[in-house]
Amino acid sequence: QVQLVESGGGLVQPGGSVRLSCAASGRTFSDYTMGWFRQAPGKEREFVAAISRSGGTTYYAESVKGRFTVSRDNAKNTVYLQMNSLKPEDTAVYYCAAKGDNYVYTARDYQYTYWGQGTQVTVSS
Repeated sequence: QVQLVESGGGLVQPGGSVRLSCAASGRTFSDYTMGWFRQAPGKEREFVAAISRSGGTTYYAESVKGRFTVSRDNAKNTVYLQMNSLKPEDTAVYYCAAKGDNYVYTARDYQYTYWGQGTQVTVSS
């Protein structure tokens, strides 16, 4: 089992920035590809970003490319999502997730095994 706990969400103005963190415990963190997903009210959960086990490869949804950066610190068992130039349409509950293979180029949430509880990000003036 892998336990994931997100933090760092909140209310931010359009154009602002926020960094989400996801702390993992329970298994060897570096054995897992990590992903970020989000779900807005009334919408399906959607892929945001993913990062390989070593952190050397990343993958982004087109809607966030150039604005969001995913990174990880395997010594701290933590994955991050730096979100810049935020827009109201980025408002959602953000989830981190983990899967045991090292393939990052997928947006399919069912391929991820472990999920955090989510953290709310609201972009509004």
